[in-house]
Amino acid sequence: MVTLGILSAFSGDNINYLLGGLAITVGVSVISVIISLIVGSVIGIIQFEEMPYFSSFVGTINNIIRNLPLLLIIFFVYFALPRIGVHLPIFLATVIAMSTFESAMLAEIVRGGLASIDIGQFEGARANGLNNMETMWYIILPQAYKKMIPPIISQLISLVKDTSLASGIVLAEMTYRGQIVYAQNSTYIVPVLVMLTVVYFLLNYGLSLIAKWFDKKLA
Repeated sequence: MVTLGILSAFSGDNINYLLGGLAITVGVSVISVIISLIVGSVIGIIQFEEMPYFSSFVGTINNIIRNLPLLLIIFFVYFALPRIGVHLPIFLATVIAMSTFESAMLAEIVRGGLASIDIGQFEGARANGLNNMETMWYIILPQAYKKMIPPIISQLISLVKDTSLASGIVLAEMTYRGQIVYAQNSTYIVPVLVMLTVVYFLLNYGLSLIAKWFDKKLA
C-alpha cells in the first residue's frame, strides 16, 4: 500500500505540475541573472572608479543590501510596497527582489575583479590615447570578466537555489508546487522531496560544470 502511494506521487499530473514550477523557477532565475549582471556591473564600476561622494553613497547602499536577508527583501517588495501604492504581481515582485539582492552581490565581485587588474593596463591604455570609458570597455573589462566568471557563476548557482524562498509569498515555483503535491497525501512527502533534490542538484551541478569549463578555457 505504501509502495503504491509512493509510486502514485510520480503520476503524470504531478510531474507535469512540478515541471510547470520548474519553468517558473528557471524563468525567475534567467531574468534575474540578466538584470543582475547589468546592474551589478554598473554598480561595481561606479564603486571602483571612486567618484567623489557618489561612489561612497552607492557603496553604502550596496553594503546595506548585501547584508540583508534575501527573504526580508522579498517580503518588503511584495508586502511593504503596496502600502505606498505600488502593487506588483508575485512573479515581478520576486524578480525585482532577487535582482536587487544579486546585483549587490555581483557588484562586489565586479569591483574586486577590476581591482585585480594591474595598474599598468590602465596607464598603457591612456598612453595610447584611450579615454576612461574606452579603457574600461576595451581593455579592463574583458580581462576582469575572465577572472570573475567562476565567482559570478557560483553566485548564480546561489540565485537558482534562492528562488525557493519565493514560496514565502506563494510564488508557484518548484518548491511551492512540491508542497502542494505532498499536501495531498503524506506518502508523497519523501518521493517529492527526493525529486526536488534531484532537479535542483542537476540544475546547479550543470552550472558548476559550466564554471569549470570556463575556468579551463580561459586559463
